[in-house]
Amino acid sequence: MPLLVMKFGGTSVADLDRIANAAAKVQREVERGYDVIVIVSAMSGETNKLVKWVNDTAVFYDAREYDAVVASGENVTAGLMALRLQEIGIPARSWQGWQVPINTTAQHGAARLVEIPRGNIDQKFAEGMKVAVVAGFQGISPEGRITTLGRGGSDTTAVAFAAAFAADRCDIYTDVDGVYTTDPRVVRRARKLDRIAFEEMLELASLGAKVLQTRSVELAMRYNVRLRVLSSFEDASDTSGTLVCDEADIMELKPVSGIAFSRDEAKVTLFTIEDRPGIAAAIFGPLADAGVNVDMIVQNISEKDYDEAHPGAVTDMTFSCPIDQVPRAKRAMEEARANGLIRYDELIIDDEVAKVSVVGIGMRSHAGVAATMFKALAAEGINIKVITTSEIKISVLIDRKYMELAVQALHDAFGLERA
Repeated sequence: MPLLVMKFGGTSVADLDRIANAAAKVQREVERGYDVIVIVSAMSGETNKLVKWVNDTAVFYDAREYDAVVASGENVTAGLMALRLQEIGIPARSWQGWQVPINTTAQHGAARLVEIPRGNIDQKFAEGMKVAVVAGFQGISPEGRITTLGRGGSDTTAVAFAAAFAADRCDIYTDVDGVYTTDPRVVRRARKLDRIAFEEMLELASLGAKVLQTRSVELAMRYNVRLRVLSSFEDASDTSGTLVCDEADIMELKPVSGIAFSRDEAKVTLFTIEDRPGIAAAIFGPLADAGVNVDMIVQNISEKDYDEAHPGAVTDMTFSCPIDQVPRAKRAMEEARANGLIRYDELIIDDEVAKVSVVGIGMRSHAGVAATMFKALAAEGINIKVITTSEIKISVLIDRKYMELAVQALHDAFGLERA
C-alpha cells in the first residue's frame, strides 16, 4: 500500500475535540488507500508544564529523568489518538519510541536520530493495522533509556519516518495554513507560497520563521522528503498548504521568496584587539565552549601601530548572538581576557537590535538583490549596523524599533504580494 506520514503539532491535538478533528483527517487518507504513520506532539502546553515540574522538583536534575518525564506528554496523545481512530472503525495502534524502536544517541534532552528500523511497524501493517500512531520527540538511547530530541523534535521524527519508510509525502499539520512570504501579523499583504525549495525553507527556519524545525528541514533535504505544511483547522485538498520540495520541482525561481526576522538579537563588539593569526579562534573558541550561538561576524580593517600602548596592528570584532545568551558571551570574553587569551580595550553590547533577512534561491541568477534591499531601507531612513550574505540570503542588523517597518518596506520592494 502507498504510505503517508502525517504529523500533528500541539495546537492540533490540544484537547479531545481537536484530536477527533485530526483523526477525521487521518480517516480520509485511509479511505483514499493509504497506510498512515501519524506522529503526534504533546497536547498544547503539556510539555511546558512537565518541564516546570522537573525544574521545581530538582534544580540540578538528572537529564535521564528529565527525558523520562517530558516524553510522557507525547505518550498520552498517541494513546488518545489511537483510541479515537479505533472508535471510528480504523485499525490503529499507538507506539512509543522504544517500541519502534527509534534509536538515538545518548545526549539526553538533545538526542540525534541514529536509525528507525521498519520491521515492527511493517509487520503490524501486514497483519491489518492501517494507522501507526507514533509518539514524536522521543527515542531510546544505546543504554535503553528514554531520550528526547529537543523542542520541536516531533517535526524531525515525522521527516525521519517518511525517509525510513519511503513515504509518498510527509504532511505537517499546524495552526497555520502554509508558509508565507513573511509573518502575516507584520505584513497583512503577505502571501502564502504554493511551493518553496528546501534550501529556502532551511534559511527561513534558521532565521526565525517558526513553521518548521530547522533539523526537520535539513533531514528532508538530505533524503528528498516532500513536505507539505497544512492547517489542522481547514479542510485540505491536494493543492492545499505549501509544498517544501527540491528546487527542480519549482517552475520559476523568484529572486526573493521570503523575508525572515528575529527580534531577540544582540550585537557585541570587542574594541582594539590584536590583529594577528589565531585571534578569531581565541575569541570564538571560548564562546563556543560557553554555548553561545554566534551568527553574524564582522572584523574591521586593522589599524597599524595604533599607539604606544597597542604596538602592532589592532582591529575591532563584532558579532551577533541571541539576546538571552549575552550574559554567557560577556562572561566568556571577560574570562578569556583574564586568562591572557585575548586583549581588548572595551566590550560594547547593543541589545536593541533585530535581524532582517531576505531569502531566495533565485539570487544565484539575479543581480541587484542587495542594491534593491539597501535602497528600500535607505528610503525609510533605516541605518544598517551589520551585513552578512550567503548564496541565497542577505541579512542585516538594524535598530529593533525599525524592524516591522523594514520588513514591510522589503516586502513591497520585492513585490512579494504578487504570485
